[in-house]
Amino acid sequence: MSKHLESALVWFRRDLRCQDHAALFHALKAARKVWCVFVFDEAILAPLPRTDRRVAFIRESLVELDTGLAALATGARTGQPQASGQGAGLIVRHGNPIQVIPALAAQLGVQAVYANHDDEPSALERDARVRGRLSDLGVALYTSKDHVIFERNEVLTGNDSPYGVFTPYKNAWLKKLDPFYVKPYPIAPFAARLAVIPEAVCAVGAPRVPTLAEIGFEDPGELKVAPGMQGAQALLDDFLTRIDRYDETRDFPGIKGPSYLSTHLRFGTVSVRQLAGLAWERMQAGSEGARTWLSELIWRDFYHQILHHHPHVVGHAYKREYDRIKWAHGARAEAHFQAWCGGRTGYPLVDAAMRQLNQTGYMHNRLRMVTASFLVKDLGIDWRRGEAYFAEKLLDFDLAANNGGWQWAASTGCDAQPYFRIFNPVSQSEKFDPQGRFIRRYVPELAALPDAALHAPWLARPADLAAAQDVVLGRDYPQPVVQHDEARAETLARFAVVKDGTAAPKGPATRSTARRRTSA
Repeated sequence: MSKHLESALVWFRRDLRCQDHAALFHALKAARKVWCVFVFDEAILAPLPRTDRRVAFIRESLVELDTGLAALATGARTGQPQASGQGAGLIVRHGNPIQVIPALAAQLGVQAVYANHDDEPSALERDARVRGRLSDLGVALYTSKDHVIFERNEVLTGNDSPYGVFTPYKNAWLKKLDPFYVKPYPIAPFAARLAVIPEAVCAVGAPRVPTLAEIGFEDPGELKVAPGMQGAQALLDDFLTRIDRYDETRDFPGIKGPSYLSTHLRFGTVSVRQLAGLAWERMQAGSEGARTWLSELIWRDFYHQILHHHPHVVGHAYKREYDRIKWAHGARAEAHFQAWCGGRTGYPLVDAAMRQLNQTGYMHNRLRMVTASFLVKDLGIDWRRGEAYFAEKLLDFDLAANNGGWQWAASTGCDAQPYFRIFNPVSQSEKFDPQGRFIRRYVPELAALPDAALHAPWLARPADLAAAQDVVLGRDYPQPVVQHDEARAETLARFAVVKDGTAAPKGPATRSTARRRTSA
């Protein structure tokens, strides 16, 4: 990597913080003057709904990042003569980064651009094109690992091939981990190199971060997750008071069990090194909750390395033979899909989970598995349709984790378990929401039913339905769109096209205690 540069530009993407930041550290170490930029990528924004919580989250996090960079520079320069201009901070642009980044690099006269890795296929293509245009200008593009603990080829089998099953990957990951990999990148000692933004780049006194309206979006109202580094730190502080019980509480949506940090991990408003380091330290002290949570962070690394080594998973099954499955289609399948999207399947836990997603942009981890299994294995609908719906709605949407989670639920992905693992939505409800706290919150039309009747209201006694404010199934709440046992049999037949010789189990569906997650 080049040293003693006159100036450099740091391109922020999915790493919206100014502490423990790999690209920012390397730029500050290498250059005498460093500017920072974020680009609202018009190609990413174009297909999004005009009211999108993620864009609002990013926008508010950028305001804090701008302030944070300015404060770092001011603190580092205390007592020093101040250059003219409006000070250090974040340059924000709205456009095509393939054009914006080279143009800004030329305008600022930098010798290098620094950024952190993004292994999504479209991002790799974008970065290759940016690198080419920068090279034409004589400017280098340097990228660094920042979003995961171990990436790409850092954890391989003894044959130097990527892992395709999680448990051996996890064991190798833990064996490789040492303090070096969770050590933070120090920013403050070099912050005096954060340069004043020239007036030609940003007019003095003008807001540097555009409003939502200026980039074509509407205010979604109150965000359920506080944005920025401060929002992440508040959630982390709270979670550290509960982390030791995480293994006992994480599966119950009616109580406060998860960390709720997945959105901050997605947008990099918190450092994964900080989180993994804290979990590892607690685990070594004997905390089972911390051990379980660290495992969730390892799943995240696992799915990112799967995406790196097997980019075909975007749009296709990881196990290619599963692309031969014939999914349900036609008017009935479309009606079922719309019922699933809208939380009107007649299965209260599934419906409560989908309503939580639609109303808040968040879904509890256990329920991501339940709803995905229901769509694929009760309704027989292509997992890619569910993946796309989650991609549109989830505030913490991450391509690698979302794809990995959906393929796990569909039994088409990296999973040693066979296709006949089918969640029973009633059993899951009885086990993980026994008092119906979560169901009552999001399916209030059933709130007056007794606990025992809440999980399968179509089996409730007429007296219980009458006592519950005269709930009429089919009017106040839908009848089940399918019968689980019948749907299970259809799924086993559907997956028979890729049977590997393992006999499918017979008899009624059992309660699944599977432990796969899509976020921490």
